Amino acid sequence: MGKGFLTVKLFVADGAKPVSKMRVLIKDTYGKIIYDLTADKNGITRKVELETTDYRYSITPEHTQPRFLVYTVEVPFARGYRRVIVYGVQIFDTEISILPIRMHPALPSGTEEENTEEIIIPINHGVDDPKRQEESSDPTIQYLQDPKAAELPQASQFPRIVPANEVAIPPYITVHLGLPNAAARNVRLPFADYIKNVASSEIFPTWEDAAIHANILCQISFTLNRVYTLWYPSRGFDYDITNSTQFDQFFVEGRNIFENISRIVDEIFNLFLRREGRREPFFAQYCNGTTSICDGLSQWGSQYLAQQGYTTIQILHYYYPRDIQIVESNNFASNIGVYPGYPLRMGSSGDDVRRMQVYLNRISGNFYIPPVGFPDGVFGTSTRDSVIAFQNINSLIPDGIIGRSTWYAITKIYVGVRQLAELVSEGERIGIGMIPPTVTLSIGSRGPYVIELQFLLNFISEFYPSIPFVVEDGVFRDSTKRSVVEFQEEFGLYPDGIVGRMTWSMLYEVYWAINAIVFGMEPLDL
Repeated sequence: MGKGFLTVKLFVADGAKPVSKMRVLIKDTYGKIIYDLTADKNGITRKVELETTDYRYSITPEHTQPRFLVYTVEVPFARGYRRVIVYGVQIFDTEISILPIRMHPALPSGTEEENTEEIIIPINHGVDDPKRQEESSDPTIQYLQDPKAAELPQASQFPRIVPANEVAIPPYITVHLGLPNAAARNVRLPFADYIKNVASSEIFPTWEDAAIHANILCQISFTLNRVYTLWYPSRGFDYDITNSTQFDQFFVEGRNIFENISRIVDEIFNLFLRREGRREPFFAQYCNGTTSICDGLSQWGSQYLAQQGYTTIQILHYYYPRDIQIVESNNFASNIGVYPGYPLRMGSSGDDVRRMQVYLNRISGNFYIPPVGFPDGVFGTSTRDSVIAFQNINSLIPDGIIGRSTWYAITKIYVGVRQLAELVSEGERIGIGMIPPTVTLSIGSRGPYVIELQFLLNFISEFYPSIPFVVEDGVFRDSTKRSVVEFQEEFGLYPDGIVGRMTWSMLYEVYWAINAIVFGMEPLDL
């Protein structure tokens, strides 16, 4: 038997605020408790060792599937939060699994069943998803021929990276949890978190680094192509991509991710593939190469090539046209600041250091990391200590240096913390009291009550990602109706998109439950 590792992270609002001091149970498939843990002040449990298997199942030399064992993780009812049970958490030999759990405040009026969330992680990864058999015109095993060694590009992991700032990296991705026309939920999450989930769902963490890099670049490029071309919105859909492997990529809401995959995504999340002379991200089609054959990358084939010594760019050129480039975009929809191109460390100075010091000081208000102190633009001991503490709680290498991965991790958390603070202060400004409005709102309504409705929806959407964000313009349009419908479905109301007495009451109940549980705030008596 092998040994793998697991740590659990509890948070709200896209990781902008940890949920601390919660009990976390790790159980085997028979329900026996193996570990009874407590999340620390940053919402993180200690890393624990779990039995797994080092057995590999080989169909061919090109197709060796690593085996893993699965466990159940439960966060029981406590401190006003919903109970969460995650089944099928995957543990691989020698690999570190991270289970991020988004906690939702429980409603006082909800039943035990209504305040319990269950997440089931499928046993199959996308690379061996049985549903892909239905798509394949040739279900036979694809055997790779002799490697195409002639005229391959240089052997470095990445060639010179070309800037491509006309393509924006979106801060969030909205994923439809089903086929395009299916009546399924949408969830909104940060772009990098989406890629980490897809990569952990599609491939295996035990693969060679070159294969993992190649597959992640394909997944990023595929996603950005969908966003850049407005593939689904231009067809009348209110999301960016689906989680159906028949059309898009495998995404499993609430699944565990793998530390090595997480670190790779943090390094390359703003790199993608593009053909020379083109603007749009390359539509990097891929398939497993066994039960499904396509004109694109073979996932199993990429691992076989990596085992033969192929680099990432050589793997990509094996499957795609030779004019494929790896390009970089520093165009971010949220103005978070671009990595300066060199690491910041002890002795560094200037505006980039000052920016990071301001960000770390603000983050220290939500997380237990030591603040830098006065942001003087000089990278000294206090800045290094703050960086190391931040790296430790975000699964980054704790070297005290702000490289690309740490720079963008700090900015991502800072943006989330700032947005959360702005929402809280906006709620105080609006002055939401104890008694909900009595006015009925629907399509075409306008005025201050619509602004209040839109604020409430946006505030709640930070904690319930199935509720879409809306523009607070005071006009009840189709986008506001969609958000109302999602809210009504989330909280057991009739989803008619009309805001009457029951919907207003539930909006207020949810709003004040979040404030009491997450922020310790009491209702304003107006």
